[in-house]
Amino acid sequence: MRVVSIVGNRPQFVKAAPLSRALRTRARETLVHTGQHYDPELADLFFDELGIPEPDHALGIGPGAPLGQLAEMLRGIGPILTDDPPDVVLVYGDTTTTLAGALAAAKTGLRLAHVEAGLRSFDRSMPEEQNRVVTDHLSDLLFCPTDAAVSNLMREGITRGVHRVGDVMFDAHLLFAQVAAARPGPDRWGLRAGEYLLLTVHRAAATDSRAALLDLVAVLEALDAPALFPVHPRTRHRLEGEGLWERAERVPGLRLLPPIGYLDFTRALLDARAVLTDSGGVQKEAFFAGVPCLTLRTETEWVETVEAGFNRLVAMDAGAVREALSDLALPEDRPDLYGDGDAAGATAEVLLAGA
Repeated sequence: MRVVSIVGNRPQFVKAAPLSRALRTRARETLVHTGQHYDPELADLFFDELGIPEPDHALGIGPGAPLGQLAEMLRGIGPILTDDPPDVVLVYGDTTTTLAGALAAAKTGLRLAHVEAGLRSFDRSMPEEQNRVVTDHLSDLLFCPTDAAVSNLMREGITRGVHRVGDVMFDAHLLFAQVAAARPGPDRWGLRAGEYLLLTVHRAAATDSRAALLDLVAVLEALDAPALFPVHPRTRHRLEGEGLWERAERVPGLRLLPPIGYLDFTRALLDARAVLTDSGGVQKEAFFAGVPCLTLRTETEWVETVEAGFNRLVAMDAGAVREALSDLALPEDRPDLYGDGDAAGATAEVLLAGA
């Protein structure tokens, strides 16, 4: 059996690490990297750290508006699928890369499998929501991380090819958390374990307008502890473009860093007092690590982390952030939300069975 797996950004690299291992023991995998994350610190480093095989095809799409990126990706992926058609095309998550892979598979008449299917924020203005909804409705195999994801698909009339397998990001956490824990600690940044905050911000809603960026800077200024902020290239570019980067640099105790690798980020997360993020993946990583999460959005796909008391929606609101930081207590018990740590194996079994 031959599988073409299509990836393009950090969360997809993390998800591909355990699943590629599981697939390659039993199938022939061709890995396509679109280049959606064009900074080597966001892409090449993850391949090296996580032991992901070198891409068979690196499209090098680079930065640009989503429509332009999508068009370039389709031009690059199309010939790969038509010149040597695989048995199935595998896509991950909810990015422009996901949508490009799904559309290319559909237009070439190939079977499509979607890892992390069924997630919904119920905000159709979000590019990620648009991508995941279209991909789910085009997919033949839908691999869901949670029961809630299965229920979301059922409400949309999708019942065939749906499999609740658990979360491959949990697999990755189990694979790499001990390796990450052996890395140098936060003292390299002049921080003490348990006393600092960790931030990530990258989504368009938080970076694509001056008003949103002003809200972000206000949140930075509201932090009540030293903080570590590995800055996504787009976020830094937008802050600099609006003349706000220097204001962020003046926030007392805030360490502004270039992007860091998955293992260093996991190490920083394990020792953090709390994480503030607009990333879906980081919300789960915080849950896996038992670290309080404040989500800088008004909604989340990972509703179960909120319901379990490990995640709070605070929006990009300095007052709400300040209030939440005053009480970061977590429940004593962390429920089993994301499977048994072998979502990759379960996914590979279904793919190889041709279900």
